[in-house]
Amino acid sequence: MTSSSLVGSRTASVRRETSESHVELDLDLDGTGRSSIDTSVPFFDHMLTAFAKHSLTDLTVRASGDTHIDAHHTVEDVSIVLGQAIRAALGDKAGISRYGDALVPLDEALAQAVVDISGRPYLVHSGEPVGFEHHLIGGHFTGALVRHSFEAISFHAALTVHIRVLGGRDPHHIAEAEYKAFARAFRQAKSLDPLVEGIPSTKGAL
Repeated sequence: MTSSSLVGSRTASVRRETSESHVELDLDLDGTGRSSIDTSVPFFDHMLTAFAKHSLTDLTVRASGDTHIDAHHTVEDVSIVLGQAIRAALGDKAGISRYGDALVPLDEALAQAVVDISGRPYLVHSGEPVGFEHHLIGGHFTGALVRHSFEAISFHAALTVHIRVLGGRDPHHIAEAEYKAFARAFRQAKSLDPLVEGIPSTKGAL
């Protein structure tokens, strides 16, 4: 893992290789939302592209894994690496806004996300329709992987994240609204606030 947390250069590169997957990821938290994503799981590529675009994070991901068995391992490992890269790129978190909140619709679906760059990993996730976790979305991506992805990102980035689905019928729309809401909330939280001096915590550390 390599990283640089200088203002204007909050970047990280992370590589992970296991018997189940190989992941290479580069990100820039101060980007414009450009992305090049190939995880071998097309719907997850779509979600990560949306995350990059709406969080204004430049993101490159190359991953391969045992998707002939299940998409689970590859989605999990990419999410772990994304969380690790976010944490590395944030550095000491000096000058950040820290908190973000977003409410995002996608046609009939509506999702809310709240992000705290707290240093304390925690995910509260609710509101997906009964049976959502069993839906196949875009081939071999199941609804259960949405929550699982957010769990891995939140834990490894050390974020407190609350995500609520407030409405929705189409599984694709629900999942996409969740990722976009998370992206927009993270965009606010990671942003540099010129009024913030040092670490935005009374403890002096995040």
